[in-house]
Amino acid sequence: MRVDKFIWAIRVIKTRSQAAKRCKEGKVSIEGVKVKPARILKLGEIVDVRKGPVYFSYKIVEFPKSRVGASLVKDYCINVTKTEELEKLEMIKLTYKDSPRGVGRPTKRDRRNWLKDVRGLMSQK
Repeated sequence: MRVDKFIWAIRVIKTRSQAAKRCKEGKVSIEGVKVKPARILKLGEIVDVRKGPVYFSYKIVEFPKSRVGASLVKDYCINVTKTEELEKLEMIKLTYKDSPRGVGRPTKRDRRNWLKDVRGLMSQK
């Protein structure tokens, strides 16, 4: 099965064209090697998908015939994302949680501070 079709079928990416675009941009890799959308997958390989500053990793267990429901995804892949990546995601969520809801657009200082935090997290990888 093709890489773009697989990450679309297991609901990592919303559309197949977005999945292909992510592959072309170099945001999808297999065991550390960036791949093209047409790369054929094998069982047992680990697919890394970058979503924002976080890399999510999935081990292939089986190939779906087509796009599967959210409850069936666990039958086709195992989420093997590193704990450091999940902690990074949690930190990003906490930065949004601290800001009061409905305040509106962040100030220039707020945006700069937020970017400094995110870049610091990305440089740790």
